[in-house]
Amino acid sequence: MKEQKAPKIHSVQFNFIMNAILTVSSFVFPMITFPYASRVLLVENYGKVTFATSVLTYFAMFAALGIPNYGIRACARVRDDKVKLSRTAQELMIINLITSAITYVAFFVSLIFVKRFQQDSTLLIINSVSILLNTLGVTWLYSALEQYSYITVRNIVCKIISIILMFIFVHNPSDYVIYGAIAMVASGGSNLLNFLNLRKCIILKPLGNYHFKQHLKPIFIFFATSVAISVYTNLDTVMLGFMTDDIQTGLYGASVKVKNLLTGVVSSLGNVLLPRLSLYVSNQESDKFYETLSKVLNFLLLISLPLTIYFVFYSRTSILLFSGVEYEGATLPMQLLMPTVFLIAISGLTGNQMLVPLGRERVVMTSVICGALVDFGLNWLFIPKWGAAGAAAATLVTEFVVLAVQLFFLRSLAWKVARGVRYRPILVSLLAAAAVGFLTYRFLHIPSYFWTLAVSAVLFFGTYFALLLLQKEPFLCENLGAALNFVKGKLKKG
Repeated sequence: MKEQKAPKIHSVQFNFIMNAILTVSSFVFPMITFPYASRVLLVENYGKVTFATSVLTYFAMFAALGIPNYGIRACARVRDDKVKLSRTAQELMIINLITSAITYVAFFVSLIFVKRFQQDSTLLIINSVSILLNTLGVTWLYSALEQYSYITVRNIVCKIISIILMFIFVHNPSDYVIYGAIAMVASGGSNLLNFLNLRKCIILKPLGNYHFKQHLKPIFIFFATSVAISVYTNLDTVMLGFMTDDIQTGLYGASVKVKNLLTGVVSSLGNVLLPRLSLYVSNQESDKFYETLSKVLNFLLLISLPLTIYFVFYSRTSILLFSGVEYEGATLPMQLLMPTVFLIAISGLTGNQMLVPLGRERVVMTSVICGALVDFGLNWLFIPKWGAAGAAAATLVTEFVVLAVQLFFLRSLAWKVARGVRYRPILVSLLAAAAVGFLTYRFLHIPSYFWTLAVSAVLFFGTYFALLLLQKEPFLCENLGAALNFVKGKLKKG
């Protein structure tokens, strides 16, 4: 059969812009929906939705079986040959369909025998549709092909539709089941578009001569990693649901929501680089590999550190603005979770951008298994005493453990990447911004939560980025210059 080329691959800069737009939309849309939903549903019913979503995350994880992460790497390596790409994608899709069918059987059996699940069975059944949508969506294929413009557009369209549906149908606390369904559409509805668009990316006709065995070992390594990650990222909510009540679960859900939004912003660059870094390793282009990683580290430090510090100061204001006074108890959990924005950013670099492209998935698996064990133990000790705050403290320690284990195995390589960053401009700017943040927190008194955040953010981040520019911080100046040149070029053409 004649070889065909895969879809056009865009530059890293273009992919970054698209993923940045997607990340901003992921930040903006919850800012619209979360304040409304949390106030309408109230803490208890919002806690029910949070619990159901966390439970379904486990079932979806077993259905995925590590394919989302492995599929990106496997397809990225053969993306220039459409026949090989199509055969690889078909093999992974068949495996995924089998595991999804097994997962659905386990899910419906659990609804019969687990009493806690029976309390919210309707909500769980509706949200279980996400398992099928994730299977059909094959987002790993689109990521491997670096089709971030398509991914961005379809995600934004589905989010807009979900917002419209929420304002139309969610008006009372009893509408929490409807809200859960709409949230599922927002997160997984775009996967239907992925499935319909699939013929443009690969050959859908069965190609035969499949080799499933070659995928099984790496898939199970990625799966074990996914299990451990899901344990320590979702176990807090599940254990809160079993060990406390829906109110504590709702408070924790509110604090995690803000943390996840900030983590998404910080991770916007790293998410687009796995296919490109895997290609560098495959082609033995080590200089490009380490140069790219140094730039990613620079970006992560520039963004994650000021966000962490600012929202430690303004956790209470953020919670009251986005969730309402009923959620004021989420302030301490959010403050405890804020340092994890930085820790997750760095462990994302060491894990997904270093260890995975280098084929050292076992190290990632080891680190997250250690984290999962620590998280389970600390949750067991902390949650009965401190509820949502205890779960947040356990998560903070867990993220530190995960990063520490990965850095231990990456000692020399991590140092090589770290040497490519200039730290002094970042540190000086950060200290000055922290001083401004502390002063505004103590002495700035504005009745409006919105204007408190707006004014304090302008002062804090304005000080930070102004000092970076005055010190001519290389990464910021280089990318700001590139953005200005891009805009000037567009204006001239227009």
